[in-house]
Amino acid sequence: MAAISSAPERQLAESAADITAGEAILRRQAQRESAARTYARSLPVVPVRARGMTVEAADGRRYLDCLSGAGTLALGHNHPVVLEAIRGVLDSGAPLHVLDLATPVKDAFTTALFETLPPELAEHGRIQFCGPAGTDAVEAAIKLARTATGRGGLLAFSGAYHGMTAAALAATGDTAVRGTVGEPDARVTRLPYPYDYRCPFGVGGDRGAELSARWTAHLLDDPKGGVQPPAAMLLEAVQGEGGVIPAPDDWLRKMREITAARGIPLVVDEVQTGVGRTGTFWAVERSGIVPDVMVLSKAIGGSLPLAVIVYRDELDVWRPGAHAGTFRGNQLAMAAGTATLRYVRENALHERAEAVGARMLSRLRGLAAHHPCIGDVRGRGLMIGVELVDTEADPDDYGALPAAPQLAARVQQEALRRGLIVELGGRHGAVVRLLPPLTITDEQAEAVLDRLAAAVATASTAVRGGAA
Repeated sequence: MAAISSAPERQLAESAADITAGEAILRRQAQRESAARTYARSLPVVPVRARGMTVEAADGRRYLDCLSGAGTLALGHNHPVVLEAIRGVLDSGAPLHVLDLATPVKDAFTTALFETLPPELAEHGRIQFCGPAGTDAVEAAIKLARTATGRGGLLAFSGAYHGMTAAALAATGDTAVRGTVGEPDARVTRLPYPYDYRCPFGVGGDRGAELSARWTAHLLDDPKGGVQPPAAMLLEAVQGEGGVIPAPDDWLRKMREITAARGIPLVVDEVQTGVGRTGTFWAVERSGIVPDVMVLSKAIGGSLPLAVIVYRDELDVWRPGAHAGTFRGNQLAMAAGTATLRYVRENALHERAEAVGARMLSRLRGLAAHHPCIGDVRGRGLMIGVELVDTEADPDDYGALPAAPQLAARVQQEALRRGLIVELGGRHGAVVRLLPPLTITDEQAEAVLDRLAAAVATASTAVRGGAA
């Protein structure tokens, strides 16, 4: 009879098996999946369990997740209210796939969503359920505006990111993301977005934002400005992929004034900023503006795919079927979304995001004082960016150091080694982005900052020393 292994030996064997299985999965992914995969390249983790902010990988390691599905998981992984809502639909026998038919689940979601919207928009609003990705909702918003106005032009901004489909790519500022698929669209006019740290006008602050607004108004009113008559202005109240760049409130109000005075619908992309992430339920609330169209996805589905646009009823002029999609009726996502919207609202998690985010920003700015490689710290609520710079290079004419993408990548690797998952973004991929769930505890917030501080210290020393 074979000897019975001791408990420690069994645990060691099981651990080795898990590591082997995880590595095998990663190898098969690299062999089978397309070259377009992104997160998997810099985050070689095989998640097998997750709860709240904690992710457990196949090798048994635990991580604090500050990526949150690129901002999708407002309540973190597998929140009880979300799981209960999903089980409720599954156990009820309700259909899971209904195209755009009316159902009690859909009605509850729409009601919960409208209860969170700016009152003026909720009172005179319409909702279009789109394909289950935010980029399809962006497409729908652009199509709606062009149909309603009869105009083809589009006003978009430098640094913008709106998705990976045709019109969304055309409105996106990153030419590397657009590639050859999203060739420049002559109908899109690119405008300067206020970016205090790297102000396009070289002045920053309120003056930089003022110049951006003046340039926009001047260009629109110049008969020889070359602007195609615009169907809409599309903007983010906080640019996410662009590097976590909050728009000044006065600038947003000015954009609302400029568009309203010229009959241009204002479309605000709240795909990543919505559902409490920036310290208000919707990012536009801080400035007090009411857009003509809001593009919503990510967190509204409670971790499942869901995307909609909400818009003023006078824009509702398109014909039946003008924007359709097979998977517009995801009942599980609507139930999970309803639970998430109500939980965030009833528990004022947007206020919690504002308070915790302020403390995290304060500590990160203190960290920047000790690490010259941190050029800027910025954010709103629990949408935070840390821009890393090359301290060995010469500053530009306005005193800003060049971005340091290699350092940022090294920080991301060092953070992962310490059990922290972060994302990179920004103009050169040199901004470390933090998107923790709104349910983050004070202890988890401190752990995130401790691990990030250690990662920055190690990575900056390694990069200065020329380590790979």
